[in-house]
Amino acid sequence: MNLSPMFFVNSIAFGAGLAMDAFSVSLANGLGEPKMKIKKMCGIAGMFAFFQALMPLIGWICVHTIVEHFNSFQKFIPPIALVLLLYIGGKMLLEGIRSGKEEESESKSLTFCALVLQGIATSIDALSVGFSIANYGFAEALISAIIISAVTFVICMGGIVIGKKFGTHLAGKASILGGVILIAIGIQIFVSGLMG
Repeated sequence: MNLSPMFFVNSIAFGAGLAMDAFSVSLANGLGEPKMKIKKMCGIAGMFAFFQALMPLIGWICVHTIVEHFNSFQKFIPPIALVLLLYIGGKMLLEGIRSGKEEESESKSLTFCALVLQGIATSIDALSVGFSIANYGFAEALISAIIISAVTFVICMGGIVIGKKFGTHLAGKASILGGVILIAIGIQIFVSGLMG
């Protein structure tokens, strides 16, 4: 096992790059629930961190087992992310438009199922990182995934905190803004997938 300084630099860079979509969604979650408790904040950031660690490992396993099937699946990643984020973002947008009152928008809490969908949608592109770490042994791939997860957790916590701060100021409009952000992320992932 060769854990050089460059290994850690690359893993941190992967984590920061992969966490940007999760950061934006965390920001939207914070906007939608400005009075969120620390336990829930940790749960949201933890969910994103879990999926950001899981997906590169699944990608690594695919490279070492069923690479030809994974290559054909990769073209479906952007549309899947788009559909998931359009669904979640559209739901938030409609709830924000319907409620109009701060009390009602605060009572609309992020469900576990919606959080899992967000985690999958924002991390599905991390499957391709499995190709980038294909030359690692399993232990190295696991350590890299843990580093990616830790970086994601920290970045997502920052996103939630920032979202909560602005969510308090935006009151009833927070859910609308959060929904728009999620839809925009879905479109950006889809367009990037078409172009790249």
